[in-house]
Amino acid sequence: MKRDVGAELVVEITAPTTLEIQIAVAPAPGAGVSESLSFTLDGKRVPSAEIREIAGEHDNRIHKFDVSAGTLEVGYSATVTGLTNPAPVLERDLSTYLRPSRYAEADKFFGFAATEFGRFTDTATLLEKVSSWVGTRLNYVPGSSDPIDGAADTLLAGAGVCRDYAHLVIALLRALNVPARLVSVYAPGCQPMDFHAVAEAFVDGHWRVVDATCLAPRQTMVRIATGRDAADTAFLDNHDGAITLKSMTVTATVDGQLPRDSVDQLVSIQ
Repeated sequence: MKRDVGAELVVEITAPTTLEIQIAVAPAPGAGVSESLSFTLDGKRVPSAEIREIAGEHDNRIHKFDVSAGTLEVGYSATVTGLTNPAPVLERDLSTYLRPSRYAEADKFFGFAATEFGRFTDTATLLEKVSSWVGTRLNYVPGSSDPIDGAADTLLAGAGVCRDYAHLVIALLRALNVPARLVSVYAPGCQPMDFHAVAEAFVDGHWRVVDATCLAPRQTMVRIATGRDAADTAFLDNHDGAITLKSMTVTATVDGQLPRDSVDQLVSIQ
């Protein structure tokens, strides 16, 4: 399998700031990755020596640097050949990803989740039922949610975008004692094309990807960042100054035809 992914951002910096950008694909042991990443401020290349690559949790690749006022252009492209090894299973993750977090407030869902899904004892079946329930309960409406909305807000609103679907899935699964986390991905076939957010749940000894939006086949997704929720996986963070995201273009394609996907399949990100 060969996947070509990339992103272009134009950010207006109106006051000097420190940026953290997570758009580079995560380390992919077992697969081949060739990539390029550039930062240009007012037409001048930002020297690579000024950009610090930080290894975050799960080796998320955070590119951090100080930038003065101006127009910043970010360009990233990567070709991923083959399949990466399954995501490792760490004992601490099976604890961390049962806890409530900023956008996946599992403690608000204990009673509701038990009433709605408590009769399903097989975790693989539970995964299918939660994914189907969220997918039919919510309407995908760009612009319908705020960046501060959590899973409870999404359930009440009945609408959201991919991160909202993922947060609700994660909160419900954690409330049902299934470790779950959020993954930002490049998703070939996604419509509308964008950075995509999905859930990942621990089932049958492996991390399985859950996408209640069904906007793209899970088999071809490429991992960018992994964390508790969107607070850990944002593609752009700003500290201290002021910025405006002027434009963003995301691309993700796969050689050949897109695979068929079904919500009842157990799929891991590779």
